Amino acid sequence: MSLLDKIAGEIHERGPIPFSRYMEMCLYQPESGFYSRDVERFGKAGDFYTSSDVHALFGRLVARQFEEMWRVLGRPQPIEILELGPGRGLFACDVLEWSQKKYPEFYEAMHYSLCERSEALRTRLLSILNQHLESGKVSIGSASPALATDSKSADSGSNGGEGTTSVVPNGVEITRALVPEVPIIVFANEFFDALPVEILSHKGKLFVYFCNGHFTECWKDPSRAELDLLEHYSVPPEPGERLEISLPAQLYMQEIARIVQRGFALVIDYGYTREQQLAGRHRGTLMSFRQHAAITNPYQAAGEQDITAHVNFTALGAAAERGGMLVQPLITQSQFLLGIGEANQFADAFEECAAPQERAKVALQLKHLITPAGMGESFHVMLASKGLDSSVVTNLSGTSFGKRTVAAMNPSSSPAAPVDQTLQR
Repeated sequence: MSLLDKIAGEIHERGPIPFSRYMEMCLYQPESGFYSRDVERFGKAGDFYTSSDVHALFGRLVARQFEEMWRVLGRPQPIEILELGPGRGLFACDVLEWSQKKYPEFYEAMHYSLCERSEALRTRLLSILNQHLESGKVSIGSASPALATDSKSADSGSNGGEGTTSVVPNGVEITRALVPEVPIIVFANEFFDALPVEILSHKGKLFVYFCNGHFTECWKDPSRAELDLLEHYSVPPEPGERLEISLPAQLYMQEIARIVQRGFALVIDYGYTREQQLAGRHRGTLMSFRQHAAITNPYQAAGEQDITAHVNFTALGAAAERGGMLVQPLITQSQFLLGIGEANQFADAFEECAAPQERAKVALQLKHLITPAGMGESFHVMLASKGLDSSVVTNLSGTSFGKRTVAAMNPSSSPAAPVDQTLQR
């Protein structure tokens, strides 16, 4: 049975379904969803690029930041790195290999756990990370359905640790490999943009039904929770306008905040703030991608195209703060990577370049990661922490590029006031 038939069958049984449920099935339906089928989705041969597809430098720089976080946490033995939505595992490989080569003490302390919902992708991860899995350095778990209606407890455990599974209302769960007391860094790169969203307009909440072989739209009243999210962290849609909100994103962020007793959450994604929406930007960001082409119709080729929406970082940061986390001002991927790479002039990128042609190629890849014309300004970085003094967190390399820039321009002034202004622009 095709995915279209499965969605149409559910609509026939239940009536019109929320757009979030349609998106959920298109992306994650176990047999036919976009991320569930054993088809290449990443890189040149797939439908889109991630930063790790551009160059191993991305993983190397973030590994440098992870190692610094480990040091400010007091060099705990062990520390868990938990990656959400690792895809085909390129980032994990880059972090593990570079840490082993450059930061042996950190590598020795690290346990790297991956939380991947897609069974097909978990199978690929088992192959790609086989050596690290055999050594006990890596474990692979599964994230729960973002829109599940029943909460279940699950047993987990790997690498000799006492597995702990956390479950919150609506079935969102994140499974740790090690005990809760172990410090942790949760990393999510292009994870939140792939969570299902509701679409709201002045007509109400979007529902989807199936008629005469086609998906058709209708509008119904939104829930109180959806209206609250819109009111506090977004803007009211104007006539003819559609805006997205994601309750699953809130639940996942709250769950991240719960499992981090001491450590960090690092989120990288394309997104926006409420202030930007009030200024007229990012008001309706739903988009589909297939073979690197943007498609405006989400009902075209169900299960064969990615469906995504920009992340509301104002709402995400608020969810983290409700969970007791300290959230740093939002910065761009450019600021973040420049801050990390500034100390050694990005030597991590060029170390293995033997010929000038190789250096030129790597320079272009680096440019794509950090410049506005590439991914540098469209992707943003949200860093949250718990159990650490704020001054320690604000002095991390990844959060310091704007401060050093302002300090250099204003050597006689206190950096505190202009720094926040720089980071928030």
